[in-house]
Amino acid sequence: MNFDVLIIGGGAAGMSCALILGSAKNMPFATDKKIGIIMHQKSSALASGLFNNVLGIQPGTTGKEILENGKKQLSETYPHVTQIEKEKVNKIEGEAGNFLVYTNKNTYKTKYLVIAVGPSKLFNIDGLMKYVELHQNLPAAKDRIQLKNINHKVADGIYVAGVLAGWRSQFSVATGSGAHVATDILTEWNNGNPAMVHDVIE
Repeated sequence: MNFDVLIIGGGAAGMSCALILGSAKNMPFATDKKIGIIMHQKSSALASGLFNNVLGIQPGTTGKEILENGKKQLSETYPHVTQIEKEKVNKIEGEAGNFLVYTNKNTYKTKYLVIAVGPSKLFNIDGLMKYVELHQNLPAAKDRIQLKNINHKVADGIYVAGVLAGWRSQFSVATGSGAHVATDILTEWNNGNPAMVHDVIE
């Protein structure tokens, strides 16, 4: 299966990125783009979260509910975004415009990559290990990592989002990071002209 962009990770940053990209489907530069997300959520810190301090989210909402509802929101609102379940990425190779992504079950081809998995030291995606460094904004005792990046960009065609991008572990920060990456990709698709997606009440 071929994609224009493949997001790895179905947590806060990954799903936020997918929602923004999916919402651009009516923009001329995005109508034909194929978007995929590998919905790996097993290690998401959201699973044990309880949210009382996030704008727009009902206090008492659990992270497990957000993970489940996020998948439903994405599938019902933007069904053209392909959700890939029960697969884990093991290896990435290639270059911008021509990446190969190997999972435990399949191989995918994509032009862009967004890495949005957790910052655990168990991170072991072959092809990305050279970018791993100690997390700069979390306590050293937590023993977390990030991918070297400049404003979310790891290398040509590769973006990182969320806590793995070096941001602090806060739900709203992670979702914002995913949205930021999505608008960067939309801007690239729009020949470098700044692109954002806003729905308005008619």
